[in-house]
Amino acid sequence: MLLKQKVALVTGSGRGIGAAIAAQFAQEGAIVVVNLLQYRERAEATVKRIREAGGTAIALQADVTRADEVNQLVKQIWAEFSGLDIVVNNALSHYRFDPKQLELLTTIPWQSYQTQLNGSLGGAYNVCHAALPVMMTQGSGRIINIASNLVQFPVIPYHDYITAKAALIGYTRSLASEAGAYGILANAIAPGLTYPTDSSRATPEDTREAIIKLTPTKRLTVPADVAGCATFLASDLCRNLTGQCLSVDGGLVMG
Repeated sequence: MLLKQKVALVTGSGRGIGAAIAAQFAQEGAIVVVNLLQYRERAEATVKRIREAGGTAIALQADVTRADEVNQLVKQIWAEFSGLDIVVNNALSHYRFDPKQLELLTTIPWQSYQTQLNGSLGGAYNVCHAALPVMMTQGSGRIINIASNLVQFPVIPYHDYITAKAALIGYTRSLASEAGAYGILANAIAPGLTYPTDSSRATPEDTREAIIKLTPTKRLTVPADVAGCATFLASDLCRNLTGQCLSVDGGLVMG
């Protein structure tokens, strides 16, 4: 098992990409903390699936945009498991990938940018700020931030979302430059349009087909694709790779 007895926190993991990562981590032997903001029943369903497959998981509520709640979350994890080895910052402010509802540059308010920045960048900052002292004491750790391939290829200009994910990639790299000395590796994953998820269900079929035509593998990314990449980055197979952003999009973005 690649992650045997590693303690992993996956934010926003009651559904979609986060749930797939949580399940894959558990399959590889990790003790998984399924973080939720709301929809406890979905988080508990993820935990149930993991346990039924022989894994170990618990669900803990915390709003990652609130530093006090995140600090309490990490304290709970420490009290329960005496460590924290892996953090996946997957949570974000709610977003619908619907080009028909796209806000234009001339009309989009700053508050839309701020909302996405608070979710993607602010949430990751709060979690890392709380988790880093634990990882530094341990002398090891893995931080994985979920970004987007739209930063490099804004095939549809979701301005606020793309701006926030670009900031998250910058944060990942600055984090990696200092944390490496403590044995902590920080990387990002940039999925392409991932289907099905709650956000991508709003994407019209013609848009999905257009993206598929541009993609070398001729298919959309699925949550399991992202989970596989996250497992690699979290494991000892990844020993000296940090500050990178790996595109998981069937080759839509290369280089």
